[in-house]
Amino acid sequence: MSKVAFLLANEFEDSEMQVPYDEVKKAGHHADIIGLQAGETVKGKLGKAEYTTDKAISEAKASDYDAIVIPGGSSPENLRLDEDILQFVKDINASKKPIASICHGPQILASADLLQGRTITSYPPLQDDMVNAGARFKNEEVVVDGNFITSRTPDDEPAFVRELLKVL
Repeated sequence: MSKVAFLLANEFEDSEMQVPYDEVKKAGHHADIIGLQAGETVKGKLGKAEYTTDKAISEAKASDYDAIVIPGGSSPENLRLDEDILQFVKDINASKKPIASICHGPQILASADLLQGRTITSYPPLQDDMVNAGARFKNEEVVVDGNFITSRTPDDEPAFVRELLKVL
């Protein structure tokens, strides 16, 4: 079974973490929640979910993981300036391992300079930011381009999870 890293900070979109996390685990895969610090409690922006990080990003090695999931909300904004987060995502991408990001999640991909020539989707108001980072933007429930799986909003979670589980 696969080992999946969930990159998470405060103010994540509750269901965009809960649904993929629960489905990945239900399918028998291992999931680690990776944040800026180990043992930190991070809370969803709607107050419906909270998690404790399993590892600090400074301790995480890309070679230990088979995929990344990046939930949306404000969590990506809280992570995208951290050099260890960016390097981790770059290392996973260099190995062509799946990177699944939903809503604001692609902000981390933009900060890691990974969107040039890629076709993605995200929370629709981020379209200009994604295009300015070099991506081709499609306003669709899920877009798969190579090792990238992207979706727009909580409404797209069924398609997002379906494509994630396909590659795991």
